[in-house]
Amino acid sequence: MKKLTIIFVLASFLANSQEKVKVETIPILTLKEYTLETDRISFTEMEEGKSVVVLSKEKIKNTPAISINELLVQVAGVDIRQRGANGVQADAGIRGSTFDQVLILLNGVRMSDPQTGHHALNIPVDVASIERIEVIKGAGARVYGQNALAGVINIITKIPTESFLSQKVVAGDFNLYDVTVSGGFKGKKASHLISLNRNASDGYKYNTDYEITNAFYSSDVKLKRKNKLKQSLSFMGGFTEKKFGANGFYSSPDFVDQYEETQTSVVSGKYENQLTEVLSMNASIYWRRNQDEYVFLRQNPSVFRNMHINNTAGVNLNLISKNKLGETAFGIDISEVWIQSNNLGNRNRQVQTAFLEHKFSFLKKKLFITPGVQASYFSDFDGVFLPGIDASYRINKKITAFANAGYTYRVPTYTDLFYQGRTNIGNENLNPEIAFSYEGGLRAALGFLKIQASYFVREGNNIIDWTRADESSPWQPNNLIQLNTNGVELDVNSQPLSLNFIQSLGAGYTYLNQETGVEDGLLSKYALENLNHQVTAFVAFKYHKNITHSVNYRYTDRVNLDDYSIVDTKLAFDNGKVLIYGEIANIFDQDYRETNLVVMPGRWFRIGVGCTLNKLK
Repeated sequence: MKKLTIIFVLASFLANSQEKVKVETIPILTLKEYTLETDRISFTEMEEGKSVVVLSKEKIKNTPAISINELLVQVAGVDIRQRGANGVQADAGIRGSTFDQVLILLNGVRMSDPQTGHHALNIPVDVASIERIEVIKGAGARVYGQNALAGVINIITKIPTESFLSQKVVAGDFNLYDVTVSGGFKGKKASHLISLNRNASDGYKYNTDYEITNAFYSSDVKLKRKNKLKQSLSFMGGFTEKKFGANGFYSSPDFVDQYEETQTSVVSGKYENQLTEVLSMNASIYWRRNQDEYVFLRQNPSVFRNMHINNTAGVNLNLISKNKLGETAFGIDISEVWIQSNNLGNRNRQVQTAFLEHKFSFLKKKLFITPGVQASYFSDFDGVFLPGIDASYRINKKITAFANAGYTYRVPTYTDLFYQGRTNIGNENLNPEIAFSYEGGLRAALGFLKIQASYFVREGNNIIDWTRADESSPWQPNNLIQLNTNGVELDVNSQPLSLNFIQSLGAGYTYLNQETGVEDGLLSKYALENLNHQVTAFVAFKYHKNITHSVNYRYTDRVNLDDYSIVDTKLAFDNGKVLIYGEIANIFDQDYRETNLVVMPGRWFRIGVGCTLNKLK
């Protein structure tokens, strides 16, 4: 393993030194400004009144990652607490939040799980099928509803621009293999994408083996119209299955024989119609199913076994109208949640939400102010109104000031309320969480760099955390009296460019300070193990038009764990048809934990080959 590492690094530096002999000057590309994906009022990055980070397909391609979790760890302010390797299981927090306070979307469809937030990142998509990932930080409840208490992560898949067939095979340490076959069809009116993925490993220590299977299909059809107004239908279906040894995943590191299997399915269809030049609508239906089987002793499941099956199905309708003062949006969402469980019981919930917002445009589209409100009703909780406001002012073409404020909300999961286990006991008397968040910052596009800096505050009440007084007591969720978070954040990213031999680069920093009303010494499972300091950085070199080398760095200082630094690297040859690459995760073999239970893998070497046939007929 050490020889492979040395060869890999030497090859990288050799390529670097050869490039310095002849440096070609290539103009820097113009910065691309994304329009954020949404079914409601649209904003470009510079118009948005919240902090936004976009992981582009170029950044995804250069990142040493075979899972969405490994991509997200590179975003400042996003706290990915992984259990195990390569996408087995992870919780996503934003700016000190717990995992169920972040809404995960797949092409705009909610992936949050009513049983437990541990399954929100069960995404049936391989990394190669992702077009980009949008991370929207701050209060998002007035637009996206509950779970968006601290932010939103929207994973957007590719729409083929040409027909292709692609395959990739990866092998690595611990008998890892990863096989992906994908294809796209581009017709005159329709585009289709299909992807199949299977990856597995024997594990990096006892009972950390895993098998993951993903299948995904999407289509986008442009409907004929006599006028030039747009009309389309889109469909998405996906399935992921995970089987994994859960050594120390829950309750205690001493429980080394835990085992779990999950299956997640998602289906959605959406119809979009530009009714007139100033009025458009979109309507969608969606269904998500998750099955979770857990056993305490893998060798003897009868000792303790949980089986949970939950479903979420709903319909959504949105209307967007353009007028002299900007844009107005109104929408409703009606959904049904039901769960069958040998532990949590058979339960159901109806949720109805409606929102109204208006995007005011002033000063020749330099100032945007967007107030709005969402009203939500839960059949097992009281109704709630969630007002909020976003604002942005474009100081000039390159610099924008932004600010936002709003109330956010989350109802407890069924695990929070009703779970009964060996070391965990639910609490039926929990109240929903509520928080008031506000933020101010600057966003700039200077040369080839995008820079974003902000100060943020989240004042939380009734925040739910699993706590206990000592090691011998069971974990139980309670509403904390208060949990206030404030901090600063800086993101710097470049557009793909050719600056000598540097293709792209970036860095991020987050500082968090949390204060709580709970008594000192209380052991926290989630809410009180936030990051204090977080640093991310990456650089991608281009030694030749087909040879790239990237290095990713992250430093994490968590309040209740030892700090650590992780360096990953990737060297790749890619001419558009043939791909050959090598990756080293945790190149310096750092010992670290992202939760207070699980020791993460050390150095892990992977090598991959792939080929793509383009412009198929």
